[in-house]
Amino acid sequence: MGTSISASGPFTTHAGDEAARVDTFFGRGAWIEGAALAQLDVAARLPGVSAVAAFPDLHPGRNGPVGACILSDRVLPLLIGNDIGCGMALFELDLPLRKLRVDKAADRLRAVEGQWDGDASERLVADGLAPSCFARSLGTIGGGNHFCELQAVDETLSETSRLDTTRVYMLVHSGSRGFGEEIVSTLPSGAVSGLEPSSSSESAYLAGHDAALRWARLNRAVVAERAAEALRADVRLVVDVPHNLVRRTVSGYVHHKGAAHAEAGEIVPVAGSRDSLSFVVRALAGVERSLGGVSHGAGRKYDRAAMHHRVGRTKSDREAMNRNRFGGVVVCEDRDLLLEEAGSAYKDAARVVDDLVGHGLVERLASMRPLVTFKRAREEAAFDVRDSRRDRR
Repeated sequence: MGTSISASGPFTTHAGDEAARVDTFFGRGAWIEGAALAQLDVAARLPGVSAVAAFPDLHPGRNGPVGACILSDRVLPLLIGNDIGCGMALFELDLPLRKLRVDKAADRLRAVEGQWDGDASERLVADGLAPSCFARSLGTIGGGNHFCELQAVDETLSETSRLDTTRVYMLVHSGSRGFGEEIVSTLPSGAVSGLEPSSSSESAYLAGHDAALRWARLNRAVVAERAAEALRADVRLVVDVPHNLVRRTVSGYVHHKGAAHAEAGEIVPVAGSRDSLSFVVRALAGVERSLGGVSHGAGRKYDRAAMHHRVGRTKSDREAMNRNRFGGVVVCEDRDLLLEEAGSAYKDAARVVDDLVGHGLVERLASMRPLVTFKRAREEAAFDVRDSRRDRR
């Protein structure tokens, strides 16, 4: 739609508008950009907004603050953006860690590149979706910060953790691809200020939103199955957690933008960068204070444009970026993406989790080290979201 939320628009707010309550769940040492705080203030003054929760991975986004939950009496689609249902799913492979050879595994994961050759229509129908619902995109990772990563338990941080230190795990980060984008592109012009409760526009958006949530969850499962097949292993879902969605609650609509949805007792993966540890945490009763949200990852520290000037200035620098500090492998043969998604582009996930723990939102279960991070095998094979628009529901 070409719109964004910022201190100057497109949402209409005024200096005298009363701001909603904003609860911040990060400490003084957290890296929070001024632009993100400005977007947070605008969000708190939107029509119908009554509460905002901001997390330590908070950073500015195209359509509003990323790393926040926003409670409103109406649906505000632009706060969710076009990647409806984006989330992370953690899987366990029946592959012993001692048998994994990272270089061989990295080569085999290239099979995840491009269109899936399975029966997409059958899987879509089984999940209550139309057989032609963006079928060509099903089982594809997408661009940007999406990935498929093999991980190992680096350290067990709780006696209640059930993660197996002898197994290989897989973390998949992906969304609804062109499906979510189509839903947003068909919104009426007045959607910037929210959808009228109980209106036909609200009903249509929520129906599409819920379908995109199912599609995105299925997509992560198919990506994991493709990767497991390439590795000649079986795969088991541990948990799937969306972080771009709107939820109906007794208090109104909670908008999650880059904020994982979790109820007390549920486990959540908190992704680091491709060059740092990720974490698995369990939500505590304190998530009631944070509108049922927690951080989904480390959060960006530097935007994409800035990274082109910060890393990879020489060929040897770029080649070095194909390995992480744990001896793992990074598969990303798109030069721009390699630079933009460098480890230094992200905040410290350990500090993010420390803040969540300090505010009583989660407890740590385990830290996870990256073994193979798959993003894109070759630049010319990238499956562009725009190509998927030919697939219709």
